[in-house]
Amino acid sequence: MTAGLVVRGATVVDGTGAPAYRADVTVADGRVAEITREPGAAPGGGRHIDAGGLVLAPGFIDMHAHSDLALLTEPEHLAKVAQGVTCEVLGQDGLSYAPVDDTTLDQLRRHLAGWNGDPEGFDWDWRSVAGYLDRLDRGGMAINACYLVPQGSVRMLAMGWEAREPTEDELAAMRALVAQGMAEGAVGMSSGLTYTPGMYAGTAELVELCRIVADHGGYYSPHHRSYGRGALEAYAEMVEVAAAAGCPLHLAHATLNFPENSGRAGELLSLLDAALDQGADITLDTYPYLPAATMLSALLPSWACEGGPERILERLRDPETAERIRRVLEEEGSDGCHGVPVSWDTIRISGTREPALSARVGRTVAELAAAEGRPPFEVFREQLIDDGLGTASVWFIGNEENVRAIMRHRAHTGGSDGLLAAAKPHPRSWGTFPRYLGHYVREEGVLGLEECVAHLTGRAARRLKLADRGLIRPGYHADLVLFDPGTVGDTATYDDPRRTPEGVPYVIVGGVRVIDEGRHTGALPGRTLRRTPEGTR
Repeated sequence: MTAGLVVRGATVVDGTGAPAYRADVTVADGRVAEITREPGAAPGGGRHIDAGGLVLAPGFIDMHAHSDLALLTEPEHLAKVAQGVTCEVLGQDGLSYAPVDDTTLDQLRRHLAGWNGDPEGFDWDWRSVAGYLDRLDRGGMAINACYLVPQGSVRMLAMGWEAREPTEDELAAMRALVAQGMAEGAVGMSSGLTYTPGMYAGTAELVELCRIVADHGGYYSPHHRSYGRGALEAYAEMVEVAAAAGCPLHLAHATLNFPENSGRAGELLSLLDAALDQGADITLDTYPYLPAATMLSALLPSWACEGGPERILERLRDPETAERIRRVLEEEGSDGCHGVPVSWDTIRISGTREPALSARVGRTVAELAAAEGRPPFEVFREQLIDDGLGTASVWFIGNEENVRAIMRHRAHTGGSDGLLAAAKPHPRSWGTFPRYLGHYVREEGVLGLEECVAHLTGRAARRLKLADRGLIRPGYHADLVLFDPGTVGDTATYDDPRRTPEGVPYVIVGGVRVIDEGRHTGALPGRTLRRTPEGTR
């Protein structure tokens, strides 16, 4: 055998949770060809990497990514591949760009500008899930990608932005759209149940769609109805939906936010453990930070969003309706703000669509209001109107005790929830996986190294039913990362969020070096991984 690459003397952490061991690992034809536990005895030929002092792990799997456009506009994808990510899951939170028609695509471009931007001159040449996946493959990309059918986009196609139950025909249309997306290679379905129009779906509607997902061997990944007041009830609803549909459940960015939930992670984990002990198939993902991030318009109550972007702006412009929105936001607690009255000093603008508004980036709504001598709500209202709803935001609402407790759980995996388009995005977009390894493993000891790597690789691969990925084993795809356990860590900050991490000198995708001695090679070996009856390939 002639090796394409030999990684010599690595400390192998194989993704199973088993103890690390030293070995030479030979890569040939894009796969792990041989593991030799006598360092120095591997066959010669090809390129060698001296991995003394480095850990060799499977490439990390980002279970919650928002790179739906970034992989097309910047396929080198430095933000993720520099972290050691070799696969990510798109189509999150019930909102993405396939399936669509011309009308819904236009609405989604506006609705999601605060997440993904709306690149000028971009060629939107697909409408189906298959078309979107083909487009990703056609252009090439640095890493691999899976896709979830977005339930909010499906509802938008079937019945617009109306806050009501679907008719029988509309529900049948949604079922058909989900079935088509699954048949075209999606690994499951997502929901965004604090985002319109997906949040208008009732429990019974979700069960019907999840039955289709289960029939195709996929899983359901909801952003449930509340991470604040009512969070535990919202989690319980998702467990019930999955049980009624016979569908595996993966809880998106599973956490408990806002002061109301400080220290309550144990209650959530008890709920999940009870279901798991009764045979439920449940996993979850988290990001290792306290603040959240989303579009600024997400704060709005659901009734203010019915009808789509133009109707939202009409309501904001109308003084009487705007005052009603203010009362809900500041006094009652909007469902868009998870039932908790908004604290304007926790809401920071991270990006704007309009360049003229860029001076507001990096400042909270409260800071802007104080500087301008105006009520915070008026600043918020004007920002959304002037920016056409295209503003991104970071919300400082998390709880450290909850974050630590949930990441220890037996069903935990890693997800960045990274929004990449804003001027100052949340640093999790560039730092999630090194932060797990540096801060929470090396510095804090919250997780052991082998345990953490298993969370970020093998466990995630099982949820996705990845064929021959997620572990270091002979015959498995050579999606690999080499990192220095003594220095690996995130360097991105809220003020300087696009800093690449430390201690990740090599990332290999399909046997091809994408990060080599800390530098991007320009290689684009990634591809879409599509669900099949034999696994995701």
